Amino acid sequence: MAGKPKLHYTKGRGKMESIRWLLAAAGVEFDEEFIEKKEDLEKLINGGSLLFQQVPMVEIDGMKMVQTRAILSYIAAKYNLYGKDLKERAWIDMYVEGTTDLMGMIMYLPLQPADTKEKNLALIIERATTRYFPVYEKALKDHGHDYLVGNKLSWADIHLLEAILMAEECKRDILSAFPLLQAFKGRISNIPTIKKFLQPGSQRKPPPDEKYIANVRKIFNV
Repeated sequence: MAGKPKLHYTKGRGKMESIRWLLAAAGVEFDEEFIEKKEDLEKLINGGSLLFQQVPMVEIDGMKMVQTRAILSYIAAKYNLYGKDLKERAWIDMYVEGTTDLMGMIMYLPLQPADTKEKNLALIIERATTRYFPVYEKALKDHGHDYLVGNKLSWADIHLLEAILMAEECKRDILSAFPLLQAFKGRISNIPTIKKFLQPGSQRKPPPDEKYIANVRKIFNV
């Protein structure tokens, strides 16, 4: 029997957080080995574990997988969260790419200079409410099911819930004009594996604080 997946990343959200979400939603237990200083990253690079000298890296099924999208696709397919056919997979990919774009904007906000943060926060809220969330609201309305694709939980749903919660950290009432997304958030949050991940004490990481950002800058020279 294969051991638990092992996740190599800093002790924060970043690009690993969506991987944590997907594994947790699939009910898969995982271990984490944190990169806490520059030397930890150099050790992984010098040991040949990182194909492109970058993290996140996940040890799973005898592989040392890198590149966030490749890792997520593998986990989604392995745990039957990637649709029943090519068309469903294409829709899941489109929805995931949209939420990834939005989450990327939010993820990089704490790394930006103080004088541009307010402007970029306003842009995030504007994009979320005019470009991204209307798409998912319409998809749920047109589709008429509880989930975005097909009529079962997929990677697209898990990714969207993560994006919604991140957006709500930027503006608490950001879903006020989207009743179907509000209902979606409630439904998906109550799936037992996801509900467990949302409880205090889980492996879900908090929003980055200044101390974490300072350490990330040191580790990655950013």
